[in-house]
Amino acid sequence: MKYSFLLFVFLIISCSNTVNYTPEFKAKTEGTYLYSLDETIEVSYNDKNEISVLWRGVDVRPIAIDQNTFTSVEMNKKLRFIKHPETNTMYLTDVTEDDNKIAYDYKKMPENFNVPSVHLKNKNYTEALKGYLAIQKEDSTSVYINEYHFNKYGYKLMRDENYKDAIEVLKINAALYPESDNVYDSLGDAYLKIGDSLNAFNNFKKSLEFNNGNKKAKRFVEAYNKA
Repeated sequence: MKYSFLLFVFLIISCSNTVNYTPEFKAKTEGTYLYSLDETIEVSYNDKNEISVLWRGVDVRPIAIDQNTFTSVEMNKKLRFIKHPETNTMYLTDVTEDDNKIAYDYKKMPENFNVPSVHLKNKNYTEALKGYLAIQKEDSTSVYINEYHFNKYGYKLMRDENYKDAIEVLKINAALYPESDNVYDSLGDAYLKIGDSLNAFNNFKKSLEFNNGNKKAKRFVEAYNKA
């Protein structure tokens, strides 16, 4: 299947003409399209009036077929711009062998839209949490929410001495997995790093509610109560 797609792209490159994108078309299609729950396709046009597409943060070097259609080897896709007749919202749609089939696969999002991982990277923790909770509500097994990965990222931030950011990331993890003893244990560690013994105590105590065998948490709680 991939060989056939590559052959198709080679033929397109050999035969294609330069596409003239009008200012109206560029204004209508330029922007962010939601590819998955936490991934986007970014469409723009450069100074040479060529289409540019970023996917997963990488320029996928699109090959224009016509004004509405382009291909990408990196994405292994042929995509087409299409407007929904009822909402007038622009979409990108996968072009399949059944070229007459109409689908609305990747919706163009409002200006300044960001997926949760971008909010997290930009330290917009409130918006990141909202986005991750929405993903969890839609698909609790989504690969975009993973307790281990959030925990690992939190400890990386601690190793880099970014303690306040680590706490925010670990608080997101606790909100997503409120019945996990480990999320509170990790938060306890983070609060200790900034000398906040009260919040460390509260989180270690919470961890013990879900795992009374946590010896480290038990030692800290007992020592705190004796102080």
